[in-house]
Amino acid sequence: MVGLLLSGLAATLIAPFIVRLPVRRAAWLPGIFPAAVLSYLLFSLPAIRANRAISASLAWAPSLEVDLTFRLDGLSFLFSLLIAGIGLLVVLYASHYLEGHAQLGRFYAYLMLFMMAMLGVAWSDHLLGLFVFWELTSISSYLLIGFDHEEEKSRKAALQALLVTGGGGLALLAGLVLLGLSGGTFALSALHLRGEALRASSTYPVAVALILLGALTKSAQFPFHFWLPGAMAAPTPVSAYLHSATMVKAGVYLLARLNPALGGTPLWNTLLIFFGLITLFGGALLALPQHDLKRLLAYTTVAALGGMVFLLGIGTPLAVKAALTFLLAHALYKGALFLVAGGIDHAAHTRDIRRLSGLARAMPLTASGALLAGASMFGLPPTFGFVAKELLYESALAHPAAGWLTLFAFLAMVSMGLVSAWVALKPFLGPPPSDHAHENSLLFWGPPLLLGVLGILAGWQATAVGEALIQPAATAVLGQAQKVKLSLWHGITPYLLLSLATMVMAGLAYLWSETAQKLVGGFFARLAPLGPERAYQ
Repeated sequence: MVGLLLSGLAATLIAPFIVRLPVRRAAWLPGIFPAAVLSYLLFSLPAIRANRAISASLAWAPSLEVDLTFRLDGLSFLFSLLIAGIGLLVVLYASHYLEGHAQLGRFYAYLMLFMMAMLGVAWSDHLLGLFVFWELTSISSYLLIGFDHEEEKSRKAALQALLVTGGGGLALLAGLVLLGLSGGTFALSALHLRGEALRASSTYPVAVALILLGALTKSAQFPFHFWLPGAMAAPTPVSAYLHSATMVKAGVYLLARLNPALGGTPLWNTLLIFFGLITLFGGALLALPQHDLKRLLAYTTVAALGGMVFLLGIGTPLAVKAALTFLLAHALYKGALFLVAGGIDHAAHTRDIRRLSGLARAMPLTASGALLAGASMFGLPPTFGFVAKELLYESALAHPAAGWLTLFAFLAMVSMGLVSAWVALKPFLGPPPSDHAHENSLLFWGPPLLLGVLGILAGWQATAVGEALIQPAATAVLGQAQKVKLSLWHGITPYLLLSLATMVMAGLAYLWSETAQKLVGGFFARLAPLGPERAYQ
């Protein structure tokens, strides 16, 4: 583990040079780092499935008795798999998307630094080490979002993301120090065993508030959600990687990681349910007035992150399993759809869905990837998104406040289903485009098509995926051994009926898309002067 992190640092330093080598496809060479991480994870899978954590350490500040300690368990394995797997696809995609760019080497240096930092967050077993890597993700994401720094929009978006997440990071540092002092140790694995003492401490409410502030800013929860759509000024490979699969899920990871130590109290559960539900509902509605493909996907990412936080707030074993299933399903379909948006922009020179139509004939392979990923986001069987949606409804229905929670979740899922139909269908159906759009190369349509296929395969093999990935992760989050049995079919149940109703309502809304956009757009236009982004300005 230590060697892999050091190799990530080495990849950061040499990336600007190796992409200039006089070797065909030299821009693929940075992919060696995520490929090596993937190989290590596959080698570690038997131990993870047996709930045996893998540990490593590196001397950091011996005089202060502080070491960098790392631990790979079910939760960090799931996150690492997304970081390395989608990271490898993004490296290959970017080699063609940014082909010929004068600063391609700089881009890969930033990307390798970010990848290494995200792995450090997932693997850290020391609170201060986790914070160092946490801040490295903020700094490297600032560099990636502002990659096109000649454009004022990119510079402003990068600075906004840095200030919001960096401010939350300072609060997180205070909360982690308070947590370590209260628990008598800065080792995460040891703190998990002292949960009762931590929750009984007089400093518990303050530590929770500070840690939540750090997690909610990173994962773009209300009222800090506005930085994520603004970050769409980044190149599409950055959006696909940072803003669907990795960085924005760091806050969700932190909440899940600290659940054994801090979770299970009315304060923890109430705050997570409140912020998660309002973000889920608000993000889904805010997506409806959008016309740009990336902004549509950005707001539904905000909503999905809210859904994960909401499920962690419910906190039952079922809800935790639902959150982890939703996290994996979302990474697969949203990563694919962001890459599809980049391919469309490259071929048609626009991302405005009002100006896009008939691309299926010219771009059949890209359309196939969009259709598969969109089906998972819509929640159609047999996709993994369908499994995740059913679990979300089942978790909400089991809560004492099931009526209100289910209502808001239902409306949010209908909105997200509508957006998925817009993104996956509108650019490809209808009359052919007036310009000469054409299918892109393999590196443009291959990664989104692969992710779309994986979303189908994961649904088809839901039981195997649940046992191999979700079960070890749920065990780590809940602090005790769990059994997870995912399935496409549970019989005729209330949550199946809710899932079917969601699909029907989203399909009907698709027929009146313009009306829905005007109504919701006018409502939010009136609220904009009172929004949190205005307060930021």
